[in-house]
Amino acid sequence: MRFCNYSPKKILIINTFGVGDVLFTTPLISNLKANDPDIFIGYICNRRTMPLLDRNAKVDRLFVYERDEFDTVYQRSKVAFVTKFRQFLREVKSEQFDFVLDVSLSRGASFLTWLIGIKHRIGFNYKNRSFFLNKKIPLEGYERKHVVEYYLSLLEDFGGVIRSKDLELTLNEDDLKWAETFYFSNRTVSNGNPVIGLVPGGGASWGKESLYKRWPAEKYAKLADKLIEKFSAETILMGDKSELALCRKVSEAMSRKPVMACGETTINQFAALARKCSLMIVNDGGPLHIAVAAGVQTASIFGPVDETVYGPYPIGNHIVIKKEIACRPCYQRFRKAVCGHISCLNQITVEEVFERIGEIL
Repeated sequence: MRFCNYSPKKILIINTFGVGDVLFTTPLISNLKANDPDIFIGYICNRRTMPLLDRNAKVDRLFVYERDEFDTVYQRSKVAFVTKFRQFLREVKSEQFDFVLDVSLSRGASFLTWLIGIKHRIGFNYKNRSFFLNKKIPLEGYERKHVVEYYLSLLEDFGGVIRSKDLELTLNEDDLKWAETFYFSNRTVSNGNPVIGLVPGGGASWGKESLYKRWPAEKYAKLADKLIEKFSAETILMGDKSELALCRKVSEAMSRKPVMACGETTINQFAALARKCSLMIVNDGGPLHIAVAAGVQTASIFGPVDETVYGPYPIGNHIVIKKEIACRPCYQRFRKAVCGHISCLNQITVEEVFERIGEIL
C-alpha cells in the first residue's frame, strides 16, 4: 500500500463514537492487515467500546480517550487535567505513528495528530472540522451507502485491496464459558426449540433520545408471547444495566416469563450469549451490530434511521423491519428531524414483525 509514494509502517485509527461505529471499522482493520501483515495498527477509542477491540489480534495497541473522564478531572483541577492530557499525548507519540486514519469528525483530533508529529493524516472533513489533515475528504453526512463502505473507501487513497467486508468481534474462552454456563443453567426447554434473544433497548449513543430508536416495550412483550405460542420458543431478555427497568417492563407484560440476562453481561458476554440464540430481535443500535459481528442471525426494527447506511452489514440473512412512510428516514447528516409522534416505529405492528420472523424460523 502506498500513499503519495509512501508506504505506511504504523497506522493510527481514531474513532471515539459508539459500539456500532467502532465495529464498522473492523473490516478496515482486517483489510489493512490483509494488505500488509507487518503493519502496526493503533486505535484511539472510548472506554465503552474498548472491549470490542482489546481482544482483536489485528489491533496492536489501544489508547482510551474518554471525554467525560477528562472533563471530570478538568472540573476538579486544571493542573491535573493538563498532566493527564500530556500523559495521553506522550503515550500516543511514543509509538511514532507515521499515518493517521481519522474518522472521528472532531475538531481536536487532526490538530493533536499534527501536534505530535504524525506525518500523513487522512480523514473525513465534516463542517471543516479537520483543518490539520493532509488529505481532507469532504463529508456532509453518511448517505446512500453503508458507513462500512465509507471507512473502506479510505483504503483507496493508498492502494489497498478490499478482501473482506465482515464485521469482526473476538471472544475469549472466559466469555464463551460464561455464556455456556449461563445458558444451560437457565434453560427450561431442551428439545431443540428455538432460543430467541430480545433486546428492547439499544441506541445508547442517542442519550435521552434513544426512545426514537426503540420499538415499544409492550409490543416486544406481545411479540414474545406469539413466538412462544407458535414456535414453543425460549426467550432471553438482554441489555445493559441502564435498561433493567425497560426489560422488566417487557418481562412483566409477558404471559410466560423469559430468562432475564439484562444487566448480567459485559459487552463480550452479551456477544457470547447471543451466539447461543437462534435469532436476535433488536432495535437499531449497538446490540444489533454486536450480534451481527458475533455471527448471529438478526431481525432488526428501524425507525428514523436509514438502514442502508446504518443497518446490519453485510446484509446476508439478516432482516430489517421498517415502516415506509413519507417522513422516513428523517435522520440525515447526523441530525434527526423534530418529531412528536415517532410514527415510523409506532406504526410497526406486532403482526408485521411476527410474520417476517415466521419466514425465517
